[in-house]
Amino acid sequence: MNDPVKVIIMGAAGRDFHNFNVYFRDNPAYRVVAFTATQIPDIEGRTYPAELAGGLYLDGIPIYPELELVNLIKEHAIDRVVFAYSDVPYQYVMSK
Repeated sequence: MNDPVKVIIMGAAGRDFHNFNVYFRDNPAYRVVAFTATQIPDIEGRTYPAELAGGLYLDGIPIYPELELVNLIKEHAIDRVVFAYSDVPYQYVMSK
């Protein structure tokens, strides 16, 4: 079996968590390394709880500020970034 695809999910504590739960949770083909967050005050530095993250994430999944995205990609050799916002304008998406 190949190594799992390393993923960061960008979001705002809504669509990102939903996408994780319905697609990435318990999916051994992927390893979600982190969530990045913006819009929600004080969410950075928290962890998506292990109780919700499933058996592949016994320590949960860390949540970082979106401003750290580029550094996280480099530091963890990320293969894929998933943009998971539900309410942003086109220009915001294209700037990422």
